[in-house]
Amino acid sequence: LGPPKESIEAMRAAINELNRYPDDSCFHLKGKISERFDVPVRNITIGAGSAELIVNAARSLLGPDDYAVISEQTFVMYWLAVQSVNGNLIRVPLTDYTYDLEAMAAAIDDRVRLLYIANPNNPTGTMVTAEQFDRFMGSLPDDVVVVYDEAYREYVGREDYPDPLKYYNEGRNIIILNTFSKIYGLAGLRVGFSIANNDLSDALKRVRAPFNVNSIASAAASAALDATGHVEEALKINNDGMELLTTELSGMGLNVVPSVTNFVLVDFGHDVTELNNKLLHKGIIVRPMASFGMPTALRISIGLPDENRRCIEAMREILA
Repeated sequence: LGPPKESIEAMRAAINELNRYPDDSCFHLKGKISERFDVPVRNITIGAGSAELIVNAARSLLGPDDYAVISEQTFVMYWLAVQSVNGNLIRVPLTDYTYDLEAMAAAIDDRVRLLYIANPNNPTGTMVTAEQFDRFMGSLPDDVVVVYDEAYREYVGREDYPDPLKYYNEGRNIIILNTFSKIYGLAGLRVGFSIANNDLSDALKRVRAPFNVNSIASAAASAALDATGHVEEALKINNDGMELLTTELSGMGLNVVPSVTNFVLVDFGHDVTELNNKLLHKGIIVRPMASFGMPTALRISIGLPDENRRCIEAMREILA
C-alpha cells in the first residue's frame, strides 16, 4: 500500500526545514508513543529501525566474557549484534517452528546477561502465547535482560498474544522493541523504538549515535501513529492474502506453517534452490531459508491480491 497518506503529508512539510539538524530527542514522536502506550517519555528510545536498538542492547550490556541466548531459525540481527561486540552465543533449537522457551530458560547460567526473543518469530511466523511467556518470565533470574522484539505485533489477531508492557510495569528487565517498517509501510526510512525501565533506557541512550533518526523519518513515523485507516486496510489485505496463500499452497500438498504475521513459511521437504531460481525467472522474489538452517523452505511475503495470485500461479506451473 505504500506509506500512509498522513506520513506522506508530514514528510512533504518536513522537507522545507532540511537545512536544520533534526531534533535529536525526537520530541514529537516520543510524545505520540508515550501517549499511545502510556509510558513516560524517559523510557522511550528511538532507533534507526529496531535493528539499531538490537545492536545497541548488545553494545550496552555485553562484553567478551558475557553470553546471550537466542533461538535458532530467528532474526539474523540477534547473532550479528552479539558477534559485533565479541560476545558469546548460546543457540536453542525451535520446536515445531516455534520458540522453545523452556529450553531457552534451561540454557541460562551465571554467564548469561541477555536473551533475544522475536514474537511473532521471523522467519517462521509463529508466536508464543501469553501463558507460555508468563511462565518463562517467572523462571528467569532477575539480572537477565530480555529483548522482546514484536516487529509484527500489529498483525496478530489472537487474544492469547502476550502483553510485554505487563512486565515493564512490574519493573522487570525487559526491552520491548517495535518498528514502523511493517504495518506502517515506512521500511525505507528506518525508524523503530524501545520501551524499557530507567536503567535500561539510559544504557541504550548512552550508546546511541547523535542524530540517528533524520527529520523526515521522525515526522513520518509520528504521523503514522494517527493512520488508523491505513492500518485497518493493510490488515484486511494481509488477512485475505494469508487465507488465499495458505489455502492454495496447502492444496498443492505443501507444508504451510500457520502464521500470525505478513508472511508464510512453506516447507517443501526437499532443497528449494532450483525452485527459487525458477520463481526468480518468472519475476517472483521469495526468501530461501538455507541461511537459517532450513534448506527445504521458502518464506513468502503476503502481497497485494494480484501479486498473491501471480505467486500461486507461478508455483503451480513450476511444481507441475
